[in-house]
Amino acid sequence: MPVSPTEKPFYERKSLHDMSPAEWESLCDGCGKCCVLKLEDVDTNIIYSTDVGCKLLDCDNARCRHYAERKKYVPDCVVLTPDNLSQLSWMPKSCAYRRLYEGRGLASWHPLVSGRAESVAEAGHSVAGRLFPEDSIDEEDLPDHITDWDATAQVPTG
Repeated sequence: MPVSPTEKPFYERKSLHDMSPAEWESLCDGCGKCCVLKLEDVDTNIIYSTDVGCKLLDCDNARCRHYAERKKYVPDCVVLTPDNLSQLSWMPKSCAYRRLYEGRGLASWHPLVSGRAESVAEAGHSVAGRLFPEDSIDEEDLPDHITDWDATAQVPTG
């Protein structure tokens, strides 16, 4: 059912817990940042993102090849829920789930705001075409691939 022009969109009216599964899934902007390999510094517990895509991530379009069955292929894949967002400080600052959890609202380039899926890439927030496939990088070389995806965006995340 379409939202009337005077009614606030669901992501401004509902809590994360009150969203339907379809609404929850639509919050994902498809940037792919959560699907890059991460490294944790054992001394500081700081988590660093890399420019290496998970083995299931299509590096050309930043989409999971087996989204519905991703846990079957990658057992440690984190499935986002309203209940685990507080534990996921490694999620990119631009992530819609994180932004809503932190009370910041969606970014202007988010497809639910812009009305265009292309706005994510145009704003520099998509990792599509900017990654190495996991099977092309030796594990010991991963520190050479640390990337700050929020810093590489072309426009502010606001």
